[in-house]
This record gives sequence, C-alpha cells and structure tokens, in this order.
Amino acid sequence: MSISSSAERTLVLIKPDAVRRGLVGEILGRFERKGLTVEAMVLRGMDAELADQHYVEHVDKDFYPPLKSFMTGGPLVALVLSGDQVIEVVRGLIGSTDGRRAVAGTIRGDLSMSNRENLVHASDSVDSAKREIALWFPELG
Repeated sequence: MSISSSAERTLVLIKPDAVRRGLVGEILGRFERKGLTVEAMVLRGMDAELADQHYVEHVDKDFYPPLKSFMTGGPLVALVLSGDQVIEVVRGLIGSTDGRRAVAGTIRGDLSMSNRENLVHASDSVDSAKREIALWFPELG
C-alpha cells in the first residue's frame, strides 16, 4: 500500500515491558483508532549491536547501560506508522517519557508507572524517523 506524499512515517517500538504485560493490542489499537496506517510490523528482539545503533546519541550516558539491558531483555514489536503529521500525533498519543507524570488519556499516562519501562518508543523528528526506519526496516528504505 502506498502512502500519499503528504503522509509522514515514524518508527514505533512497543517495548519489552508492554509485550510482557500483554498490552500490544491495546497500544496498537490506540494508533489504529486514531486513523494511523500500519505499514510494517514485526515481533522481534533487539540485540546489543542494534541497541547501540538505535540509541547512538545515548551510548556514553549513565542511563544507557540499564536502558540497553531493558531493551535487549525480551521481545518487542517494531512498527512503521504513517499518516498526516504522524510524528507529532504519535508523540501526543504516547505522552511524556515518565509514565508517573504523563497525562491521563495517553498511553504512558494510562498504562505506565516508570521512566525507563514506559511501554513505547517513537521517533522524535523526521530525520530520526528516517534513520530509525532504515535500521529496523531496511527494505522500506
């Protein structure tokens, strides 16, 4: 299925904590009910090399080793979503990083009580979306 030229793409990772808690359907449903299109989706793991590539801007930070351990510690769902202003829309749907402070009605606000185990990752810009999609779904180029 092709997307219109006005549609953006973003990468979303439904993190290992969400998979473990059985929240994949709930989270995916929120994106679908909003009207976003799922262009690609896979259940897979994140190995150490992919973690370092995905989080390249964080590898030297103190919080990275536990983040890497968490993200490589179980299966996750990687997906590409598309739609009008999808990056901004998805980030609004997921809420702020710390689930304890995220607004009710957002994915994190309703379902997370953690800063690290916060259920979902989403690209934060067009450039990061392109880079992350190329890492996770190179066939979509």
